[in-house]
Amino acid sequence: MKRTLLALACLSAVSLAALADNEKTKPDNSATNERDRSGETQTSGDQSNSPADLKITQAIRQALMKDSELSTTAKNIKVVTANGHVTLRGPVNTPQEKAKIDQLAKSAAGGAHIDDQLDVKGSN
Repeated sequence: MKRTLLALACLSAVSLAALADNEKTKPDNSATNERDRSGETQTSGDQSNSPADLKITQAIRQALMKDSELSTTAKNIKVVTANGHVTLRGPVNTPQEKAKIDQLAKSAAGGAHIDDQLDVKGSN
């Protein structure tokens, strides 16, 4: 009985410590949220439905998915195309991923203007 109570007490302490640790590391997205509400940046709602813009977005997305060196985080960036203008947004793990995505997007976009707004994690 004592062992069971001791085990439960230890488990409870570990659970509380993990919960407290999660509370300390909550991200502060306030600046990002303000930027996105400002109307000055492209969001997924700005994606054009024109066949040409959809084709560009699809080509970039396919190029990202085919590259086995990119992390899942990098493959999940936002690609927004409107009037032949491509905006890349979201976090990537390294400066090398950022450069690789920019290169892939330029290659796949067929001359469309690329606005690279990617953020390298930890460099903010």
